[in-house]
Amino acid sequence: MELNYSGRNITVSDRFREYVDEKITKVDQLASKVQRIDVKVVQETHARNQSTALSVELTVVSKGPAIRAEARGADKFAAFDIAFAKLLERLRKARDKKKVHRGNHAPIAVHEATSTLPVVQSGKSLVEETLEAQAIAEAQANEKEAEYSPVVIRRKVFPAEVMSVDDAVDRMELVGHPFYLFIDEASGAHSVVYGRTQYQYGVITLDPSLSESDELPTEIRGYRDKALATEG
Repeated sequence: MELNYSGRNITVSDRFREYVDEKITKVDQLASKVQRIDVKVVQETHARNQSTALSVELTVVSKGPAIRAEARGADKFAAFDIAFAKLLERLRKARDKKKVHRGNHAPIAVHEATSTLPVVQSGKSLVEETLEAQAIAEAQANEKEAEYSPVVIRRKVFPAEVMSVDDAVDRMELVGHPFYLFIDEASGAHSVVYGRTQYQYGVITLDPSLSESDELPTEIRGYRDKALATEG
């Protein structure tokens, strides 16, 4: 297993490397075929709150989807401990799901996982509010790095992946994001999955053939299960 260290506005010390090397061995107990682990340390030079000025991002790269965790703290050791705890939890979830798929044990309350999909109503949806909140947070963290503007828009471009809704839920949990963009393999439409409450997720799909006046049906189903009901 390869360990890659990188730092922005900070030097990654030998003491920190030794600290990480000693703890990172736990990853092998929860994941197999790990190719490398990327450890990224970032120091915000103009942070307003010094208690969260330093962040550590951990990324496990293997043959499957990447698993990522990030945390902030007053120093890189504290930030690493928080990020590493998140990473271990996501690795455990990924391992347990593999056991379920192989039939080693039954999932707990399958109907509770992904039990409902939301009805899109007038006004802003939860995913729109989430996107706006993330954009504001990123803008505040990077406002000193860009030319001042009263409105800041940050764009990121990712490759489009075709997958099922259930796989998109898994990917979102593995990277720890509040939402995940993908192309639905069932319809070929651009979609986004997002977390609602515990064990409940929502999916919003764009369909250019529909208008705001059309009645929008809502599908309700369980995780990795056929549709249970259709409303509308």
